[in-house]
Amino acid sequence: MKKKSLFHGLAWLTAFAIWTVLVCLIDVQPIGPMESTVGFATLNGAVHKLIGEKLFLYYLTDWLSLIPVAVMAGAALVGAVQLIRRRSLLSVDRGILALGAIYGALAVFYVLFEAVPINCRPVLIEGALEASYPSSTTLLVLCVMPTAAMYVCSRIREKRLVYWLSWGFAVAMVLMRLMSGVHWFTDIVGGVLLSAALIELYRAICSLN
Repeated sequence: MKKKSLFHGLAWLTAFAIWTVLVCLIDVQPIGPMESTVGFATLNGAVHKLIGEKLFLYYLTDWLSLIPVAVMAGAALVGAVQLIRRRSLLSVDRGILALGAIYGALAVFYVLFEAVPINCRPVLIEGALEASYPSSTTLLVLCVMPTAAMYVCSRIREKRLVYWLSWGFAVAMVLMRLMSGVHWFTDIVGGVLLSAALIELYRAICSLN
């Protein structure tokens, strides 16, 4: 299980790296606001034209993003309580430590792509260009909700409802973010690929002996 999850995680991470390079190199054209350049311009332009802009979905998903943020805070609180009670970091549940590692990696990727923007949004937000690759909302919800569900389900009997709720919420958020028109299609794909990598790496960490 450990080797399989690690292999899958590295494969998804490699796919994300390759996708990122392709976004930087293929069909790069100034189709964004203020003539900002975008990779896969023909594809991204066609999808954006088809979807249009629905800013109410943008603001809705921004508010709903507080849910995975609260989940992360909850995991941190559980870890802190366990650390205080057990008086040893190694005594904290492996699942919680794995969540901390994955959420830490999530933060690193967020800071990295804010500092080195690949694409900017297809719309101006309050008159300003913002980095949009990979979709941080997609990455946040699609990484946090499933991994948190895995931890919870490892400690309860009725797992199905938790899985359905976490994955249903995550998928709905990704679709709404795409339909909002504040991301290029390739931004969403990048977020999905990186999330898949982090989920599999979480599984690999949890299965360490």
